[in-house]
Amino acid sequence: FQVQATVVGFLASIAAVVFGWIPDGHFSMDHAVLLCASSVATAFIASLVLGMIMIGVIIGSRKMGINPDNVATPIAASLGDLITLALLSGISWGLYKELESKAYVNPLVCAFFISLLPIWIIIAKRNSATREVLYSGWEPVIIAMAISSVGGLILDRTVSDPNFAGMAVFTPVINGVGGNLVAVQASRISTYLHMSGVPGDGPEPAPRKCPSPCSTFFSSDVNSRSARVLFLLVVPGHLVFLYTISSMQGGHTTLTLIFIVFYMTAALLQV
Repeated sequence: FQVQATVVGFLASIAAVVFGWIPDGHFSMDHAVLLCASSVATAFIASLVLGMIMIGVIIGSRKMGINPDNVATPIAASLGDLITLALLSGISWGLYKELESKAYVNPLVCAFFISLLPIWIIIAKRNSATREVLYSGWEPVIIAMAISSVGGLILDRTVSDPNFAGMAVFTPVINGVGGNLVAVQASRISTYLHMSGVPGDGPEPAPRKCPSPCSTFFSSDVNSRSARVLFLLVVPGHLVFLYTISSMQGGHTTLTLIFIVFYMTAALLQV
């Protein structure tokens, strides 16, 4: 995790520099190094803290007789956003203050965390379970980082429009609810496949084509039943958050019937 966090944090900073440079046509090396140092340091520390928390959550779930698949992924997603944003704001603010008087601090911080990569690689290679992830776990992480970067760019362009400024408060809600529900389903499916046998072998032959929505939600399979339960949680979950946002007068958007209908349609389609 520390290897992936350092590399992905570095790649995310490069993507952010490119996405900011292309539209504006302005590039600042000091700010690029600041962004790189902040991103790498945040990713490293957040991954370390969140990994320790998740170990505790999974061990506690096992002792309490709770399926970790149902609680670990939502907690990881929620705490991941909270911890990462808090660390990023604090670290970037501190490094930005040092930029004027001590310009060497930012490249030094970036070089320090990158120099730790060989140590984490050596430690990961010594364990058979982590050795496999070290080689095969990069594609989904990098693809997720790229998708999140593009999503942030779209959100930035949308929120900058005065007509859609109030929509920013709804974005974490619709992404959080949908992402957490699907993360639970993905975790349950991966555990089901892992317990069924080695990768590539299972109790049933592998499907030759992508399953249809009907077979996904309306079959008698155990994963299909889980999908139905999670899908039914979308509407009441979003209604609670919409009521909370409306009560706190957030979003600067009137919750009309048309807005709620389109919002719920988007939420259901997302899941």
